[in-house]
Amino acid sequence: MGGPDLPVLPEDDSMLSARFGREVANYFSGSPLNRLSFLRTDHDFLRAAFSHPSTAFLLMNSLNPLTKDDSHLAFVSHADVEPLTGADPFAKPEEELIKEFNSDKTQPLILFLGVDDKNLLPSNGTESGAFKFKEYNGSPYFAVDVTPRGTLTEASNSIIDALKAKGLTFQDHSPRRMNLVSPEAAIYGQARALLDWNARNPFCAQCGQRTLSVNAGTKRVCPPTDLSGSSDGKPRDRGPCATRGTISNISFPRTDPTVIMAVASADGKRLLLGRQRRWPAYWFSTLAGFLEPGESIEEAVRREVWEESGVRVGRVVVHSSQPWPFPASLMIGAVAQALPGEGEAIHLGHDPELESAKWFPLEEVKEALLHGTSGMGEGAPEGYKEGALRLPPQQAIANRLMYAVVEGWGLPSKI
Repeated sequence: MGGPDLPVLPEDDSMLSARFGREVANYFSGSPLNRLSFLRTDHDFLRAAFSHPSTAFLLMNSLNPLTKDDSHLAFVSHADVEPLTGADPFAKPEEELIKEFNSDKTQPLILFLGVDDKNLLPSNGTESGAFKFKEYNGSPYFAVDVTPRGTLTEASNSIIDALKAKGLTFQDHSPRRMNLVSPEAAIYGQARALLDWNARNPFCAQCGQRTLSVNAGTKRVCPPTDLSGSSDGKPRDRGPCATRGTISNISFPRTDPTVIMAVASADGKRLLLGRQRRWPAYWFSTLAGFLEPGESIEEAVRREVWEESGVRVGRVVVHSSQPWPFPASLMIGAVAQALPGEGEAIHLGHDPELESAKWFPLEEVKEALLHGTSGMGEGAPEGYKEGALRLPPQQAIANRLMYAVVEGWGLPSKI
């Protein structure tokens, strides 16, 4: 029941590993890149990294990544993106870009993703020496949005056509198609989440005026002036905005915390699973829901389980987490145990989200983990017997949580 190409963390003999076992890494985590987040404001670093021959670029079109096959991303070189980005998009410091802001012109969206400082990834096809900046070495990685948009439509279309001529395609990697190899899935997840956040926030949340992407795609500002409509080349003052006063005028990407939980029965011999009407026949999964303001992880687990299934939960233990870039969630995986007696009673009358919720013996769940897992939009796997339990694939944290319970993680005994 091991995962197909899931991230693997190095073993250690620490006190915590001795108590809880080896740390679990889930799909979309385990990026091979050193993000060097503190260098996103370093003008000299960004200029040098963007133009270096070893730099690799991931291109995204409508949030779909450029791929060379169904399991691997395609990384391109500086020459491939220059028609859209220009030769040196970081030539001017951010202060100057803010002063020259023109809301009539569409700016290319460029994200600095990190540096491959352990040589774990394929190159962009360009033979060159490694990039070096101060004590940081490795191949830089950027993502560029080539979605045809605004004044950049013509340049974007020319790049897309050129890539198609090379046999490369922008594949739809929705949550139902989690088939990228795990290191590249993590890079794609990072790029997708940031590009989607930028696309969703073109306007200031406080004053409603257009914003500008800065810090290599990881922040947005509300400029005080605009060259839009200027006849003399001088910027005009924009409307007032409180974010330019005592409050910082920078907005940051959001991440929405979500709890997802494998709920074991009081005796540890059964697992609570639910299904929605739109899911394939016999397909069940763990329960999940968003955290609410002022709520702890443990409280959210208990509330969501009770609201969706009527089951009352006692102890809650965090197992692992998973970035989920559709659009910007962090799945916090937990294992919980139901209270005995009436605590295990199922009642679906609170929240109509679920069509059904059932207690499944761990042996049945174990069999489904071996022979009944598949993606939401995929058919049943080979060896599956019609009418048997079906479960999410191993790339989903729900699968890993069920596996943990079946293997006895945190429970008194194993099956």
